[in-house]
Amino acid sequence: MLLNILKKEPLLEKEIINWMFDTFEWALRNFDAEIFQQTELVNPSNQHFPGRSNSAQEMAELIFNRVKTYAGMAHWPFVLVNEENIQQIPQQSHVQVEGHMRSFDEQLLPTTVDEGNQLFVSFHPYQINDPEVLISSYAHAMAHYLGLTAKEEPPGGKENWAQVTELLAVFLGFGITMANSAHTNKVRSCGSCAGPIVERMNFLSQHEVTYALAIFCHLKKLPAKKVTPYLKKSLISYFKKAMKEIEKNH
Repeated sequence: MLLNILKKEPLLEKEIINWMFDTFEWALRNFDAEIFQQTELVNPSNQHFPGRSNSAQEMAELIFNRVKTYAGMAHWPFVLVNEENIQQIPQQSHVQVEGHMRSFDEQLLPTTVDEGNQLFVSFHPYQINDPEVLISSYAHAMAHYLGLTAKEEPPGGKENWAQVTELLAVFLGFGITMANSAHTNKVRSCGSCAGPIVERMNFLSQHEVTYALAIFCHLKKLPAKKVTPYLKKSLISYFKKAMKEIEKNH
């Protein structure tokens, strides 16, 4: 009885943890394990997002191009659109890309497709006020399109597609911004005192995304110190515990 009391419960339900590991394995099978070894852990700093801009559009494009590059998807036929300037954003269920799905070859030319096969990624100007939200929004959109190229269904089936593609965004190297921007609740005391709340719609909780980030670091053999300077303070302790739990059990 005493042993049961002292035994630590896992940070997440075992079914969720197993699903995360299964999904990472699915991603490694379907999206080139060798490229994953070259994937960077992207942090929200001038190291990965240098440069300045004179307008919201320029900043949106600057960040967009960086995210494409770090995702290894700079050659994809993406089109960036401002949500304020378009009534309905076309959704594609078919992806047409020349050569490797992911590549960090800077000499690789963008895939040329007709207008019907362009892949649209959107932003809203107010997201510029929180670049981590914008980075994560782009990464999630690109993960969605990448996921469409998989040769097999993801663990749990396509009914969990939103969660799968968030995890895939972590797999692409954007776990820090995905965790930081996974807001669980936002309350404003005065609705007329400021502009729109800057947040993204998330499907995994901030702790689930943080655990996925720890899995990414475990697979890449990255120490916690590569993450903690950029992770929001409320998640640092949880992230360290997740790293220890994963090291112990895997």
